[in-house]
Amino acid sequence: MSYQEQYEHSLTDPDSFWALAARDVSWIKQPHTVLDAGRPPFYRWFPDGSLNTCFNALDRHVALGRAEQPALIYDSPLTGTTASYSYAALT
Repeated sequence: MSYQEQYEHSLTDPDSFWALAARDVSWIKQPHTVLDAGRPPFYRWFPDGSLNTCFNALDRHVALGRAEQPALIYDSPLTGTTASYSYAALT
């Protein structure tokens, strides 16, 4: 699906769009509700789901075989300093 098609989908059917996007997240408890809009303006995304943000950011990439790939690249033009850290180094 092209960027434009995804953008249109996000506008025309946001619940479906975000439900599809949620498939790319590792959940401890899979959510059934995309958006709880019962108390505006206090909306809650995936209120019945549970996840570990750190696992999704780092650990799952190690488990999928990307341990030695760069996860964080630091490049400061001000100091001329560069550094690269793998997923494994950050876990």
